Amino acid sequence: MGRTNAKASSWTYCEEFVPEDDVLLRARERAAELGCPAVLPGVGAVLQALAAALAARAVVEIGTGTGVASLWLLRGMPEDGVLTTIDVEVEHQRAAKEAFAEEGIRATRTRTIPGRASDVLPRLTDGAYDLVLVGADRHSYPEYVEQALRLLRPGGILAVDGALVGDRVADPARRDEVTAIVREVGRSLRSDERVLPALIPSGDGLLLGVRR
Repeated sequence: MGRTNAKASSWTYCEEFVPEDDVLLRARERAAELGCPAVLPGVGAVLQALAAALAARAVVEIGTGTGVASLWLLRGMPEDGVLTTIDVEVEHQRAAKEAFAEEGIRATRTRTIPGRASDVLPRLTDGAYDLVLVGADRHSYPEYVEQALRLLRPGGILAVDGALVGDRVADPARRDEVTAIVREVGRSLRSDERVLPALIPSGDGLLLGVRR
């Protein structure tokens, strides 16, 4: 087996290392039916571990989708943790609520806010959150990341999904608009004195920043 094939096999092994149960799989199926992206299992497992390590009681998710990442986060959070999740598509949030009900999550543990994240985020409290997951519209990542850094407490974690854009970010020859935007977000965080950054190749790339 060549090095490339071995690396691909290792990536697949990592993605399947923490298997998804029926509730997650059904949420993923709804995402496919509605045509909305969902975090890959490897990213979900990392998010669950981060939420647990932080004992995250206040989390913001930008891009609810059908609740795949939401479920992973909620499973890592303590029983009194509250997930604030934002999505412009009400139909997607309806599907997410179906997943939350299947999981048996109390209604008080989720705050689903329909609307544009650019309108909702400025209304949230400075320094009040343990973890912020950035997803959804990649064109808006620079704005979302800046808002996330405002929302995070010291020691809180920023997580940016899709940070490798289908392996295009690592290729300097790829200069399409979305790739350029996400690549610049990574560069910006890498040199931002407010965070300690790391880039993880799980899923389609997970860019992390621990708020100083």
